[in-house]
Amino acid sequence: MNNTRDIDLTASGAEISERAWRLSALAILLFGAFLRLVKLSLVPLHHDEGVNGNFLVTLVREGKYFYDPQNYHGPTLYYFSAIIPWIVRFFGGKAAGDTYGLTTFNIRLVTVAFGVATIWLALLLRKRIGEIGALSAAALIAISPGAVYLSRYFIHESLFVFFTLGIVVAALKYYDTGRSVYLILASISTALMVATKETWIMNGPVLLIALVTTSIYFRLRDKLDRRHADDHSSFRERLQTTIDRLGGPVHITTIALVAFAIFILVAVFFYSSFFTNYPKGVADGLKTLSLWRQRTHEHEHPFLQYFEWLRQIEAPLLLLGAAGAVMTVWRCDNRFAVFSAQWAFGLLLAYSLVGYKTPWISLNFIVPLALISGYALDQLYRRREEPWLPLALIGGAIALLVFRHMISPKYGDAGQLTGIAWDFDFSRNGIYIVGVLLLAAYAGYVLYSRSDMRKTSLHFYLTMAIVVGLGSYQLYQLNFVHYDDDQLPYVYAHTKRQMLTMLDEIDRIAQKNDTGTDTGIAIVSPDYWPAPWYFRDYKKVGYYGNIVPTNEPIIIGSMAQEDQLKTNYGDRYDRLNSGLDENGDYPMRPGVDLLLYVRRDVKR
Repeated sequence: MNNTRDIDLTASGAEISERAWRLSALAILLFGAFLRLVKLSLVPLHHDEGVNGNFLVTLVREGKYFYDPQNYHGPTLYYFSAIIPWIVRFFGGKAAGDTYGLTTFNIRLVTVAFGVATIWLALLLRKRIGEIGALSAAALIAISPGAVYLSRYFIHESLFVFFTLGIVVAALKYYDTGRSVYLILASISTALMVATKETWIMNGPVLLIALVTTSIYFRLRDKLDRRHADDHSSFRERLQTTIDRLGGPVHITTIALVAFAIFILVAVFFYSSFFTNYPKGVADGLKTLSLWRQRTHEHEHPFLQYFEWLRQIEAPLLLLGAAGAVMTVWRCDNRFAVFSAQWAFGLLLAYSLVGYKTPWISLNFIVPLALISGYALDQLYRRREEPWLPLALIGGAIALLVFRHMISPKYGDAGQLTGIAWDFDFSRNGIYIVGVLLLAAYAGYVLYSRSDMRKTSLHFYLTMAIVVGLGSYQLYQLNFVHYDDDQLPYVYAHTKRQMLTMLDEIDRIAQKNDTGTDTGIAIVSPDYWPAPWYFRDYKKVGYYGNIVPTNEPIIIGSMAQEDQLKTNYGDRYDRLNSGLDENGDYPMRPGVDLLLYVRRDVKR
């Protein structure tokens, strides 16, 4: 029995030459790396990045890290990030490791590397979604505004998503080849996913549910599909064929036990800080699941919040992913595409059911959405004469243009839907109205030129041009222009660029007084992260969080403490005017503005 949907999972043959494939894949990888590396230190560290950086500094300089389940994620980010400063220290000494190893560029280089590696994993799925599909999926990840933004963030998500996709790719490789090394790699990737972030408890089950339901769905469709009426092999017979192909029950059981042992060992290694915190670290790794369950009311947002964030800045992925999901479920011609559709929208549903919502979680959806979008684009490329997919995409694009721009829901004070608002004013929504008219005109062209579509993949190239154009524009605006504008998705309580101006001012004062990193700084503001990362080389910094008696040359307070600062320090300190706004303060993040005081005898 040779069911291509069970083994090959795609009916596509060689769509482009091997040379063209390799060059295209290399170009996508290089472009994805460029987007993630260029001006990597431009964006000031987020609050969470500063906390992660503080853990890393302690690990690198003191050799200490103990997993804390209360309010922090897993240990993998810190150990992988410590590699660069450790290497620099090995070759250049401790001072070089601290100075050149612990830099904003270097810590973000780790998450960039995992982000680029995720693009590479997508390319390995060419057998599953076709050559055009794999290239398209990789390109969509490469230019996704959110994937780029979050790859340039020193947080756990980039690693977590890589390990999740790594499980899928390694498991498929094992299924295809029967080579034990791939099952081992899948187990290692699973352990690293578990050791990266506690949300593995959601991603893992969703993957398993998608796998099981995909198998059930295809079995049911095979029974109902007349094309498979002559296939009388039972599920048991097909399972036995697969077991024999993978080496038999004894071999599979042995390798599975070895893989499980390696999974336990790797997870224990990381959570126990390589046995320096055993067994407490391992116990805390399990304890964290109950602790985080009690915090789901934090960062609470409506059920559709993830959909809204995706709609605003990942609309091409959302549209193509939805079209690909509907198509593959209807056609039942590609197991991996059905699995990816359930993976993407299953995760979206699972995380939406939880009140706790933050934009970086969206990276978990972006990658499987890109895979199912790649399948949709592969179908668009190969099924040139069929109008239904381009028409569906046009209809979806029109809906996205109309929703929230020309037609939007109205909500009452209690959050209930009270009506629908209409706005077809051309002065405000002209660009969307023109877009709808152009799409409608193209829909007419699709219907009346079906016979001309057999020689060229016009729909595919036009779709890719729109996706790349729109994605590139949004990518540039988000990552290099409005990276601290909290009106945009992914920019979530982010540190303002003006804080770097304050840090530059402090460095200038320290240099002018020849005190350098020995300059004393008292931080009395209750909000100061990510300042500890930027002051990591200063030896005399106190983080008090409230007004305290001090005689340090520099004091940093908050605008909310202005009266207290004047009362306690006004006779000996002068407040420096930032010149950034009429208040003369230094915006740190939404709702937090800092004030800089300098002792009067200090040179400025």
